[in-house]
Amino acid sequence: MTGLTRRRLLQAGMGAVPALALGAGPARAAGEPLVSGVVPAALKGFDDVMKKYVTERQIGCAQLAVARNGKILLARGYGTYSVRNAQGTPVLARVQPTSLFRVASLSKHITSAAIMRLVQDGKLGLSAPVTTLLGLSGAADPRLAEVTVLRLMQHLGGWDSAVSRDRLWLDHTISAALGVPLPVGHADIIRYSTARPLDFDPGSKMVYSNYGYALLGRIIEKVSGTSYESYVKQRLLAPAGVTRMRLGRSLRAESPTSEVNYVSKFTNKSVVDGSGAVVPYPYGGFNMPNQDANGGWIASAVDMVKFATVFDAAGPVLNAASIAKLFAKPETGVNSGGAWYGGGWWIRTSGSGVNTWHTGSMPGTFAFLARLSGGISYCATFNRREEEGSPDFDVIDPLLGQAARAVTSWPTADLTSKYF
Repeated sequence: MTGLTRRRLLQAGMGAVPALALGAGPARAAGEPLVSGVVPAALKGFDDVMKKYVTERQIGCAQLAVARNGKILLARGYGTYSVRNAQGTPVLARVQPTSLFRVASLSKHITSAAIMRLVQDGKLGLSAPVTTLLGLSGAADPRLAEVTVLRLMQHLGGWDSAVSRDRLWLDHTISAALGVPLPVGHADIIRYSTARPLDFDPGSKMVYSNYGYALLGRIIEKVSGTSYESYVKQRLLAPAGVTRMRLGRSLRAESPTSEVNYVSKFTNKSVVDGSGAVVPYPYGGFNMPNQDANGGWIASAVDMVKFATVFDAAGPVLNAASIAKLFAKPETGVNSGGAWYGGGWWIRTSGSGVNTWHTGSMPGTFAFLARLSGGISYCATFNRREEEGSPDFDVIDPLLGQAARAVTSWPTADLTSKYF
């Protein structure tokens, strides 16, 4: 999952999958990916950025969606991926604007929104301690009682993966320590973690924690009385008009045909069974169901910018007070760049408003989502991330920002009805 050392200039229902024969498609420049979707002439700069970016990095599948003032203006798919047809024969499918990608840590603002919806409905308090909510013992570290819901949302809980390693990626260690078979589940991860001391005093500093968001997912389940995925779908996504999004699965055979393939040069010993098999890292090298609340959603870029409108103004999902709390500065204040982490978003003041953004990264996945104070939002998704020898992936942030600033006249045609 993504860490927090990346460079960011922002800190200063699917239909059938179309199959393609190899080499099919419209004429295009040498090396450019096959494309789908709609790009208005005024937004060609965004498309140019994406084509160059994926070509330089040899990315097989990508997406871009751009919206302004709640209207989707650009929706594009890039590249192809392999699926099996009805006869079981591998064929290529062109990436569509509605194809599904793992979005990794772009899941965190969804989880924070779910927490705020429970708060809004009077079912949860932000100052409630995790020990009380989940019945966790503070025997290994009494400071655990100081870990509140709000501190979990703002990465102030006391876990530092540089010190004690990220619990969401310790399947083999946890299995061995607890004497339980693979795959381990959330209960195993929590039991392992609760038996160990925190890495720092809760509330004293901000350190990015996937485990903290995993706990938020369990709080949502406990308070709502339903699964994390069901609660998010029913109380957040459905009112926002988003129906394609779902939690991802570990193996390709478990995934919908509308979901792209993921690529990594790395392998890992399987964590989804005890076979000891060495597998491609994106497929069984980590446990997708365990990632749910911190990084488990699959979505299209148009889904992500559509859902992002939930944070623009009071509506059927969140009221103004909830949105304000999600964007509020934490008790630790702002960092040296003037940015802070709110509820699932990095945030920075921009004029009379704020810019909010987040990156998502896991083996086989890279994604970026931004909301600008001028009403512009965009999401880019990719089926691989930066690995040793790859060009820098983080430059997608300034590149898309430059494309946005270069637009002289924004189109008005709204593509939303085409995809929702």
